[in-house]
Amino acid sequence: MGDSIEIIINGETQAFDAAVSVAELLARLGLPEKKIAVEHNLEIVPKSAYASHMVEAGDRIEIVHFIGGG
Repeated sequence: MGDSIEIIINGETQAFDAAVSVAELLARLGLPEKKIAVEHNLEIVPKSAYASHMVEAGDRIEIVHFIGGG
């Protein structure tokens, strides 16, 4: 069995089999890419980079959902 990696997402540690892209991370969490902002180790990740931007062991991710209202 392979070693898993731990990523801190919104303050909670979660285990993954290997490094993942931001897009894959959002898909695994069941979150749509629209109406979401992602911060990786204190830097905002542009939506255009979600597919190529990799998240690795020990990284900190903050995910913010935008909610409309009126």
